[in-house]
Amino acid sequence: MAKASTDRNTIDLFGKAPGRPRTSTLNRKDQLKLNKRAQRQKEKKLGLKRLELVIEQEAINTLDQLCEMGGLKRSEWLLQQIENGAKQLKKRSIKSPK
Repeated sequence: MAKASTDRNTIDLFGKAPGRPRTSTLNRKDQLKLNKRAQRQKEKKLGLKRLELVIEQEAINTLDQLCEMGGLKRSEWLLQQIENGAKQLKKRSIKSPK
C-alpha cells in the first residue's frame, strides 16, 4: 500500500511516530517503583531513615508556617527541634545527677 506524496487525508503509516522517542522499556508504574527503590537505597547509604507521621491538618499548617519563618524544610525543622530537646535533657541530667 503506497502513499501519494500529495495525499494529506491518509494517515501516515510509514512516518515516524510523533513526540519524544521512548527512552525506557519499562512502563510508568515500573519506572516509579524502580526510582523509589533507588531513592531508598541512596538514603540508606547516607545514613538516613524514613519516618512517617499521621497528624492533624492544623498541626501541619502550623509546622509549615514555622518552617517558612525559619526558611527550613519540614525534616530540617523537626531535626532541629529534636536536637534542641536532646540538649535540654543533657543539661537537666548534668544539673541534677541521680
